[in-house]
Amino acid sequence: MTTTQVSRVKSQELFEKAKTLLPGGVNSPVRAFGSIDGQPIFIKKAEGAYTFDEDGNKYIDYVGSWGPMILGHRNKKIEDALKLAIENGTSFGAPTAIENEMAEEVIKLVDSVEVVRFVNSGTEAVMSAIRLARAFSSQANPNKVKIVKFTGCYHGHVDPLLVQAGSGVATLGLPDSPGVTKQATENTILIPLNDPKALEQAFAAAGEDIAAVILEPITGNCGMIYPQDGFIEKIRELCDQNKALLIFDEVMTGFRVALGGAQEKLGIKPDLTCLGKVIGGGLPVGAYGGRKDIMAMVAPSGPVYQAGTLSGNPLAMTAGLTCLRELKRPGLFAELEEKAKLLIEGMQKICEQKNIPAQFTAVGGMFGFYLMKADCKDKEIKSFEDAKEFLDLELYKKMYLSMLEQGVYFAPSAFEAGFISIDHSQEDIEKTLAAFEKSL
Repeated sequence: MTTTQVSRVKSQELFEKAKTLLPGGVNSPVRAFGSIDGQPIFIKKAEGAYTFDEDGNKYIDYVGSWGPMILGHRNKKIEDALKLAIENGTSFGAPTAIENEMAEEVIKLVDSVEVVRFVNSGTEAVMSAIRLARAFSSQANPNKVKIVKFTGCYHGHVDPLLVQAGSGVATLGLPDSPGVTKQATENTILIPLNDPKALEQAFAAAGEDIAAVILEPITGNCGMIYPQDGFIEKIRELCDQNKALLIFDEVMTGFRVALGGAQEKLGIKPDLTCLGKVIGGGLPVGAYGGRKDIMAMVAPSGPVYQAGTLSGNPLAMTAGLTCLRELKRPGLFAELEEKAKLLIEGMQKICEQKNIPAQFTAVGGMFGFYLMKADCKDKEIKSFEDAKEFLDLELYKKMYLSMLEQGVYFAPSAFEAGFISIDHSQEDIEKTLAAFEKSL
């Protein structure tokens, strides 16, 4: 692999110090660059489609803070709105008018959401939605406590969902992290994505006890996988037949793949929706919402307790509301999709020319790609199991490090989606494609 030797002395020094202060030197595991055996870069600043590290290196950024920066870094309208908001204070722990405005905007844009509760992270949104789903479903049947989860779908570090699949087609999950007890996961049922037979078997075996099914309707945490025709429809059908709730985890896809999220693209309405990332405009935020009768069970309206000191924080609400209003600009999502299409079609053409099996996906401002093993030319990745079997992780690692040397910042993991912002230019994409061709 030929690379230009970019200096990252400051990043290296900062990482060595961080390792004495933080677990693994980071505050979120993927930032350690462990899966590509690389040296983490420490970001100093960002602007538009670019990030700049502590050594002054500039990168075309396709991570976008893992999704929120759909309008690019340091969007002027968001910054101006925050400057005005901060003059009134940063946190009150009391209701504010902007929470009403933000709620109205979310309810208007996401068809399935009739009432919404704001929280501080996607993990918190999922945790709360699971608790609410169990409480609502158990009104009719106290035994309705089981949750169906799909392997490869990540829903934050929530104990009942931090599980791995067993050897069976539909199996109860075992803890995937020390500290998560067997009791915490014994009511979690795991099945593969895009496997309608396994889904039917799970409901046949435990349908009366299933409170809810949760999934990323378009995955972004095992690479980007689109649902096979009829699969989401089958989930909706089985949930209705068995009086179970359907929860869409749209923390990543919400306002990212379409203005109304993946549910708008797929034409399927869930009972509850979890949101995050984009709705904070770059600040920490989460939300969960859905049907009025379900949300009415949340305290203080109902008995399901959930609270948060910083929930509905005025700065997060200001940034999120400004972002959502900007996203309503006519043609914005078509522009995002065109940019993502230009990128992945160019990458696909390069892979074909070099006889490298690969799979590419793009929806709205989100994209994903798999570089596959040489003998997987005719394979299709439809699940996390497929990804683990067919991916060429060594090739991805070499490609990634070469791209980084050439000033292109992809996710430091082969199992993550990428993100286009409205600030990415055609020139940025052309430079990315040139770097990709060179790296391969």
